[in-house]
Amino acid sequence: MESIQHYIANLSETDQAIGQLLSDLIDTHLSFTESKIWHAHPVWFIDGNPIVGFSKQKAGIRLMFWSGADFDEEQLAVRGQKFKDASIFYNSVSEINAEDVQRWLQKSETIQWDYKNIVKRKGVLERLKIV
Repeated sequence: MESIQHYIANLSETDQAIGQLLSDLIDTHLSFTESKIWHAHPVWFIDGNPIVGFSKQKAGIRLMFWSGADFDEEQLAVRGQKFKDASIFYNSVSEINAEDVQRWLQKSETIQWDYKNIVKRKGVLERLKIV
């Protein structure tokens, strides 16, 4: 199974720096989460529910929060109509504001939609109650 470090190592030099910084920030602020390559991209989970991940796309490195549409954060562009994801693209390490990312990571812990059971619920998302 491919590791997150292997994924990052296969990016361009600029993208490696972005990926490593994002990975470090996520691991630091969500140290209790499970992380793995999921659908070919690094993803972090709380109790099996995906909350944050990143991937290389044409527009740059996309940092995506599965429930980010509910974070009330202008910089996170809401992507889909059907789901609650929101993301931001980076093309340079200098574009990453660590305080913003930390705040979004904190929100990703407390604002979660249940993606883990979306197939069982036939595509219907339910809000998880986080204690």
